[in-house]
Amino acid sequence: MDAAVQEAKLLRQVNALIVAHLRDQNLTQAAAAVAAATMTPKADASLPNHLLRLVAKGLAAEREEAARGGGAPPAFDSAGGGGLARPLGTSAVDFSVQNVRGPSKTFPKHETRHISDHKNVARCAKFSPDGKHFATGSGDTSIKFFEVSKIKQTMLGDSKEGPGRPVVRTFYDHVQPINDLDFHPISPILISAAKDNTIKFFEFSKTAARKAFRVIQDTHNVRSVCFHPCGDYILAGTDHPVAHLYDVNTFTCFLSANPQDSSAAINQVRYSGTGSMYVTASKDGSLRIWDGVSAECVRPIIGAHGSVEATSAIFTKDERYILSSGKDSCIKLWEVGTGRLVKQYPGVVNTQFRCQAVFNETEEFVLSTDEQNNEVVVWDALTSERVARLPSGHTGAPRWLEHSPVDAVFVTCGNDRSVRFWK
Repeated sequence: MDAAVQEAKLLRQVNALIVAHLRDQNLTQAAAAVAAATMTPKADASLPNHLLRLVAKGLAAEREEAARGGGAPPAFDSAGGGGLARPLGTSAVDFSVQNVRGPSKTFPKHETRHISDHKNVARCAKFSPDGKHFATGSGDTSIKFFEVSKIKQTMLGDSKEGPGRPVVRTFYDHVQPINDLDFHPISPILISAAKDNTIKFFEFSKTAARKAFRVIQDTHNVRSVCFHPCGDYILAGTDHPVAHLYDVNTFTCFLSANPQDSSAAINQVRYSGTGSMYVTASKDGSLRIWDGVSAECVRPIIGAHGSVEATSAIFTKDERYILSSGKDSCIKLWEVGTGRLVKQYPGVVNTQFRCQAVFNETEEFVLSTDEQNNEVVVWDALTSERVARLPSGHTGAPRWLEHSPVDAVFVTCGNDRSVRFWK
């Protein structure tokens, strides 16, 4: 993650330098075009001819390195034309393997515990990148913030302070139901998206904080939010058919100039691990993959879930595949490079709620909910075989499932207002 963040910041700096250089050369139209294409704020200040000086220094250093007999600088891919070597995550599963044979893996046994209730439907949940915290959002407009270690201690029965309250804090600052949540990749900040057309920022390191310290006012119902891996941008999926990109520091909103003729609201937006791409899942059943820098749609997958809503879409760690789910009761794996359907994970019924499918922390298993049978369903990610059906413990259909990115734990939210923790 640190390498991805550094690369994203470097790309932003390079783009800003290019825009500034074009302005210095009085190429104002070209500067405006590049700024729009790369979503670089035009107001970024830079020393005159800064790019030229940096290039001159770099070339001089390269010549000195070559004179000493050294190789190419390690930050560059010497085999690929000088491009940045993108630090991708590694996956435990090679999804390119076809016609997989042999037994499926066994999903580890999990115990579950009811840990809290909202006053209305528990609609969404999100873990922090380090897996130490998670938050849930509700139709009652509240956000509950939890500490994973406290819940584990309570479930083990070895809490020195006795049965403690698993909810660390509750935030109240929205006036309409919460749709989605996300954590900043570095700072102790939680953001929320709601039907009141706002994105709100909460600083959870301050124990007395109950209200948002910053607010982005959108023009539409904000259905989904996702931080860029560098933490400087927020992607928002709304009732508008084009994702809204916000600069965290200036609140400037950028829109893609290439909307791909979509007219449907966006149910979910998610960045890839390096921020080089993002994906949108829309109410018209389509998925669209976008370049994370230019915001150009690079791969539309029209009708990925037929004519019914695509409700979720996430990248694998290596950014080669996308896992999606929809109200057609289908969970599918797509190849990013071709848009080809690679695998399907059958055996659930989800036609009413905005459910999602997720990987476990190693990407060896796919998890989702079955609203008809009130179950958590698990598949072997590689063989597509269903390996577990777990009674959800909720009264009525489970609404949302979120897995920790680093640990073998997950959370379910229900129409019964409850939140359950699984380990």
